[in-house]
Amino acid sequence: MALVGEKLKELRCRRGLSVRELALRSGLSHAAISLIERDKMSPSVDTLGAILETLGTTFTGFFADLPPAMPYNPFYSAAELTEIGVVSAISSKVIGANHPNRHILMLDETFAVGSHSGPAYTHRAQEAGLVIEGAVEVTVGEKTRTLKAGEGYYFDSHHPHRFRNVANQKSRVISAVTPPSY
Repeated sequence: MALVGEKLKELRCRRGLSVRELALRSGLSHAAISLIERDKMSPSVDTLGAILETLGTTFTGFFADLPPAMPYNPFYSAAELTEIGVVSAISSKVIGANHPNRHILMLDETFAVGSHSGPAYTHRAQEAGLVIEGAVEVTVGEKTRTLKAGEGYYFDSHHPHRFRNVANQKSRVISAVTPPSY
């Protein structure tokens, strides 16, 4: 997690506010503001929201250019991919899970024979994928199509959608979701 204190102090100073003035306007104690600015205390979401509102900015604006807390390597070996779980015999590994301020969820998904993603679901994002091996039946809204190796999909995730392996072997899909809401 990125440290937020220095950037909060910078915003406060840019607006010409003292720690006490920011505390008074945001409804927080000046001690809490001081501890947060020195990264001695991590603010809750509500506390950070109150401070940002007082400083006239949003979560998105605040975190957009915040530098990462840890250095990262842009390259990943197979062993470094983060497993985000196995659902109905579908293994999903995230590519770039430790990338700071990630705006896309990149997945390497392996579907066991007969596996599926469960009932159709929705979320706020867009998805794209390419079948690498096997055959996957993709349903988006009222449309269903079986995609084979070399074929792909792209859709708005607010439409109910689901995936099912229809091959008599494992199937594999490389997919992306943006924003990373899945």
